[in-house]
Amino acid sequence: MPRLNPASQKAIDRLRSYQPPATSYDLVPLSRRAAVLLLLYADSKGDLRVVLTMRAKTLSSYAGQAALPGGKADSVEETPFQTARREAHEEIGLADIGQALPHPFSVEHLCEFPASLARTELVVRPCVALLHSYDETTNSNADPEVSLIPKLDAREVAAVFTAPFSNFLSTRDEEEWVVGDRSSDRVKPEDWYQGAWTEWHQSNWRMHQFFVPIMPEAVVKPRARTRSEHLKTAFSELEEKERAGEVVRYRVWGMTARLVVDVARVAYDREPAFEHNSHLGDEEMIARLRRIGRLSPIRRPGDVLTREDMEKAAKLS
Repeated sequence: MPRLNPASQKAIDRLRSYQPPATSYDLVPLSRRAAVLLLLYADSKGDLRVVLTMRAKTLSSYAGQAALPGGKADSVEETPFQTARREAHEEIGLADIGQALPHPFSVEHLCEFPASLARTELVVRPCVALLHSYDETTNSNADPEVSLIPKLDAREVAAVFTAPFSNFLSTRDEEEWVVGDRSSDRVKPEDWYQGAWTEWHQSNWRMHQFFVPIMPEAVVKPRARTRSEHLKTAFSELEEKERAGEVVRYRVWGMTARLVVDVARVAYDREPAFEHNSHLGDEEMIARLRRIGRLSPIRRPGDVLTREDMEKAAKLS
């Protein structure tokens, strides 16, 4: 794997030294705990890339959306990083903690970020990690997601792809992407980002949308024989475009986009080129919701935070 270039090395050093504030994660019931893995690695230029997934369209929540590997905690003893790694192993085949990765790779736990609040009342702890080589003589240009993520669970994941990490602070593609040899297939750099203000947590909230250009050979998908007929139908539209050599963009938005932006802000020690919310995570709102009796141990199907819930919590001093 290529070594980190100077800018990437500084970004990783900042993440290693990042100290998050006190968290409510350990104070909420097990049924409310979840964690995601923000996995970084160096590309052939030494720039950092982040691993993302497209969720299967058969899932009951966030179906067909881009996401970070992760899910709900299994026990109160399980740390957020253990949860994130276990879920990444189940979803995309990345070796779990305690399992050996192919030589010479290893995963380093860099830091954790303030917990965020999902509309489904889950408290989500982002865990940041670096996939790197402990053998300094190794300089393979192969994409790690191809060699280290050999098996996807088609019931949960439709595809694994990666995106340039620093680009999540920009409004345009960092580099010109070309699919095939035709000039008509050139991706417009300005198609990378869209943003709008909305209301959430009783305050103005910036919703980010990033549209990641995808080269067909850079996407890992479940083997065809592991897919159900329903999943094959769900994949067909994008795959037809990919086979035709057309430009395909995967949309990264919602909480996933926000988490990647916030981690990139800390890593590169700069603010994005677009408008954004300045605070990291939702620790204050989580604490207020606990005070009004929300986030209880019993999670009912369809539990969603309402405007009234947020108004009540926002009135607490």
